[in-house]
Amino acid sequence: MKNCIFIGVAGGSGSGKTTIAHNLVKAFKAEDAILVEQDAYYKELTGLSIEEKAKVNFDHPNSIEFELLHKHLLDLKAGNSIERPIYDFKTHSRKDETVKIHPSKIVIVEGILLFAIPEIRELFDVKIFVDTDADEMLLRRVERDIKERGRTFESVRDQYLTTVKPMFLEFCEPSKRYADVIIPRGGENKVAINMVVANLKRFLQNGNLSN
Repeated sequence: MKNCIFIGVAGGSGSGKTTIAHNLVKAFKAEDAILVEQDAYYKELTGLSIEEKAKVNFDHPNSIEFELLHKHLLDLKAGNSIERPIYDFKTHSRKDETVKIHPSKIVIVEGILLFAIPEIRELFDVKIFVDTDADEMLLRRVERDIKERGRTFESVRDQYLTTVKPMFLEFCEPSKRYADVIIPRGGENKVAINMVVANLKRFLQNGNLSN
């Protein structure tokens, strides 16, 4: 697809990257910008009980079907629509239905491990890393998982200590060095978000990013 731009938004769990990604998409007409979430590509854990699924390390790169995500991003870049999976976090499984996503001038991809995977990282024209204080990320994750995903405080705490924090330190945080733009304080940083939006709007008008 000619004159399209791929934006990667990465950062730790609870950093505010999802808020930033959604704010970027909402700043444009529906036909000009789309969002693809890495979390939709968690692997199907067939044959495991719900208890066994809950023990899987969901913060390790092996938990994501990056091959499918890579294919879908190439399809969008080529001007083809994709059928994006829908992942149910309460049952730790994919739903039967999918979401049809059409190619667009601005493709925003959001996820914690995007820059840790070379094949995915190289697809982005602009790489944004959302850098937020660790304590704040933890509080946001606790609130989200309890309210939105039906988790108990104990399960969120145990998962954070055993997998979330170690995987962040091993894979996500080191990938910050690949970022073109680092946004501190997450979705609260309106100045940074507005600067990115302004640059993308110039891209839509001129067909290239300003220096």
